[in-house]
Amino acid sequence: MKIQVPQGATEVRGAVRIQPEESVYLLSFVTSEQAAEAITEDLHPDYPLATKGPSSSSLSGDGFEHLGLTPPQELKSVRTTSACPPCVGDSRRRHVQGIEIHIGEVTDHRVRVYLAAY
Repeated sequence: MKIQVPQGATEVRGAVRIQPEESVYLLSFVTSEQAAEAITEDLHPDYPLATKGPSSSSLSGDGFEHLGLTPPQELKSVRTTSACPPCVGDSRRRHVQGIEIHIGEVTDHRVRVYLAAY
């Protein structure tokens, strides 16, 4: 994904989920709201972060659960968007077709960022 984990981020976890059609790359960490929004903007999202209810349509499936985390699709009031690096000419991520971005509140000043790329 070529994501720079913010300085001061905690609970950093990542994995590659090997699937028959394509691999899914997972990355999660806890950081400040400002850092999460800066990462989102750097990914050139398809649309602004929006609060959604729980959804089962995540690429990550149970991958985050395997990392010991509540999957983003099970969170309440998670903000979600997606990015298509090839669509916006992001050459840093030319080997990634799409990225899901989920941001869930941990405390008043910290959020958990979930990234799933394929």
